[in-house]
This record gives sequence, structure tokens and C-alpha cells, in this order.
Amino acid sequence: MSWLLPSSGADSSGGAKGFSLVELLVALAVLAVLATAAIPAFDTLMRNTRVSAAANELISALFLARSEAIKRGRRSTLCTSADGEFCAQGVDWTDGWLLFVDANGNGQRDAGEARIRVSGAREAPVTIRGNAPVKSYVSYLPTGVTRTLDGALQMGTLTVCDRHAVRQIVISASGRPRLVAGGVCNR
Repeated sequence: MSWLLPSSGADSSGGAKGFSLVELLVALAVLAVLATAAIPAFDTLMRNTRVSAAANELISALFLARSEAIKRGRRSTLCTSADGEFCAQGVDWTDGWLLFVDANGNGQRDAGEARIRVSGAREAPVTIRGNAPVKSYVSYLPTGVTRTLDGALQMGTLTVCDRHAVRQIVISASGRPRLVAGGVCNR
């Protein structure tokens, strides 16, 4: 038995090689059924990936803010920012954020206060929103705990979502952020 095919257009039995029209249509029908089943699963995978990436970037920035406050012995603030230069009260976390050393503790980046990290806006349909205590900023003291600008305890939840894919970043009383899968999208 030889593994080489004959060089002519016929197989070893003398018949023509190739697919019939019926075989081709059956193969296309099977492919269409498989594609129809796979596309919704791929869409879900893409949504989960987008949400996970945005949540991981934000929780990384929170851990960095906490460690920078401890390392530098000064307050560090992570705030909503549309331009990457200054904090903005009228925007949410979807529009971007800014991490800086808040030497004077006023919650605003002033001249001479170092920018540590900047992140731009998220692409739709991903949204990131914080509940009231963390709606526009999270501020860490040199001890690693979160406090509002007036000194009150600051803990809350940042929700990252894309339709049905949801991740929540919960900031505890000690200032430690943790990632939680699921929750309700607060669009």
C-alpha cells in the first residue's frame, strides 16, 4: 500500500477525486450549526475578559496606592480623572483615574505632588462606578488604612460591569481591597 496518490485526477480505483455538491452542503450546514452554538459563548468570554481586565487594573492601582502611602509615609490618593492631570468630581471611574502623593491631604493634585499612575477611560460597554464612600476617590494614610479627607472611615464598593459580567472591588475597614465575582451592575 503506497502513501502517494496518483498524479492524475483519478484515484486508484479509477473514479474522480473531490467532493460532491451534496457533501459540500452537508459540511457547510454542520459548520453553521457549530458556529451558531459557539458565537454566544465567545461573546460571554469576551465580556468576562473585558470586565476582569478593568477590575484587575483598578485593584492593582488600589494596592499600589496603599503601598505607596506606607512606603512614602504620606497620604496617597486614587481619584477619578478625565485628563490624567487633576481629580474630577463630575466623572466616574469609567472615565479614568489618577494616583498621586497627596502631601497636603486635600484630595486634589497640586503643583509639586507626584503622579504615580494614570489610567485612561474604559471602552464601552464597560462601566466602573463606586458607591457613595468611594464615588470619586480612595485615599490611603501612611498606616495603610483608608480615610476620607475629613478623617472618617472610608470603605466601599467599586463595581465593574459589562451587561451581565460583573466584578466588585470591596474595600474593607482596614483599607484592603478584594475582588469579588458577581453582583449587580449599577449602571
